Amino acid sequence: MDYKRLAELLFPDVTMTPEELEEKYPPRELPKGAKVTRFAPSPTGFVHIGGVYQTMVGERLAHQSGGVFYLRIEDTDAKREVPGAAEGLINTLARYGIRFDEGAAIGENGEIIDRGNYGPYKQSLRGDIYHVYAKKLVAEGRAYPCFTTDEELRTLEAVDKKAEVKSREWTEETEAEQKAAMRRLREFTIEDVERNLAAGNKFVLRILAGGNPEKKTPFTDLVKGKLEIPENDEDFVLLKSDGIPTYHFAHAVDDHLMRTTHVIRGEEWLPSVAKHLQLFRYLGFRLPKYLHTAQIMRLDENGNKKKFSKRDLGANMNDYERDGYAPAAVSEYLLTVLNSNFEEWRMQNPDKPFTDFKFDIKKMCASGCLFDRAKIEDVSKNVVSRMSADEVYAQLAGWAKVYDPEFFALLNRDPDYARSILAIGRGGKKPRKDYGLWSEVKAFIGFFYDELFTREDEIPQNFDRGDVKAALAAFADTLDYADDSNAWFEKIKKIASDLGYATDMRQYKADPTAFRGSVADVSMFIRVAVTGRMNSPDLYTVIHIIGMERTVRRVRELAASL
Repeated sequence: MDYKRLAELLFPDVTMTPEELEEKYPPRELPKGAKVTRFAPSPTGFVHIGGVYQTMVGERLAHQSGGVFYLRIEDTDAKREVPGAAEGLINTLARYGIRFDEGAAIGENGEIIDRGNYGPYKQSLRGDIYHVYAKKLVAEGRAYPCFTTDEELRTLEAVDKKAEVKSREWTEETEAEQKAAMRRLREFTIEDVERNLAAGNKFVLRILAGGNPEKKTPFTDLVKGKLEIPENDEDFVLLKSDGIPTYHFAHAVDDHLMRTTHVIRGEEWLPSVAKHLQLFRYLGFRLPKYLHTAQIMRLDENGNKKKFSKRDLGANMNDYERDGYAPAAVSEYLLTVLNSNFEEWRMQNPDKPFTDFKFDIKKMCASGCLFDRAKIEDVSKNVVSRMSADEVYAQLAGWAKVYDPEFFALLNRDPDYARSILAIGRGGKKPRKDYGLWSEVKAFIGFFYDELFTREDEIPQNFDRGDVKAALAAFADTLDYADDSNAWFEKIKKIASDLGYATDMRQYKADPTAFRGSVADVSMFIRVAVTGRMNSPDLYTVIHIIGMERTVRRVRELAASL
């Protein structure tokens, strides 16, 4: 077979050479040890939490080493592409602080543009590049055309995917038959090719595998460790009949020319490693290092681990925005999943941004990582508790503007008033951790706004209604905004004492029958009147934010209703 002639027949319009591409995309000039990583999603829908999980690995590895982190859009499957998905993906990652040094970006007019010298960064715009290397493989006798109908291709599909998927009906005999059919595809002449081309028949380009699956190739994954990979014996497709590359082929060409040093992807791609080892060897490319991350798992109703699918609550990153998670909270939670020592680091560095954490591949989980909703909510409370009132207001108002316009109107009516509410319990060694989601805030602070005020709690029936009315009336009559917290509480203690309620909690606990109640009970009467709840932040602070007029009005309204 004259392979050079075959290459010219199949790719007559390809005049560029691999050498010219090597010159156009030279090795990057980076410090020693710098890593070049990428995120290469397909724009086929929403951003999955697993994608952000992998993205954080790539971003940390690149930026910690003084390297480059870029975004490549793998949009070669036009049938599955969702309009606007690429733009949504970029915006979502930006929300979680993912910073790309180059790659696909959103331009001033909302369109996808290239930023960097190694593009195009959309695979659909790189067709000419793939054909250069396709022609090279044909000319070297490492790839061949396959003129098959769509029906024949479907029949052969099981062979192409057998490493990833085997049906229940798959048998050794079936596999042997399919392999034999595949080998027959290799039996053609130059004249056969000329006749098919003249007839306008389309072809897919297949690799000429020739591997022996009985032989194993040593392979080291930076997460999974040392593995042995069977040689590839599948003539898998490199170019589809429309000239578009498959993932396998595009991955090898793009990662080489963009000078990727580390490929981060899910462990579901491990079965494809044999194909990629062969491709990189055939093309003469240096193999990048691979990190196959563990899948994120969840517990089902029976307590068994199950793959976190796209249909599960929390899989879609839009769920976290809708529920009101602070972006930093989601990022910190994912770091607890990624690195076993992040929580220890956070305890030692409570005030540092999570980006200061030194990510360590050796601390990554090699098996299934469990998604824990209670854990992410706890992390979120910790993150929010460390924010300033200004930060909380900005994020809360931004969330409410989209998801709760009525609440936003209240917050926006008097931002300083809202900030004073949100400032309660912030700062100090033990900040309050009342809420972790912006969707929880309205219920927690609603009593500060007359429009949202309701009495969720009632004063227990075991207290004498006359005592309650008398305590509330005395509080309303003696309230003085000029009192400091000590003077204010001394008045409450006097009200309690006048009613026969204990002012010394030790005495009350020693002999509760000697008193009608305690000063804590009197404080509870006032708290329910002012806030509508038996539990609230510091009552003195609350009253001074709400104001004397509203405080007195609420107290007298409750007294009158008893």
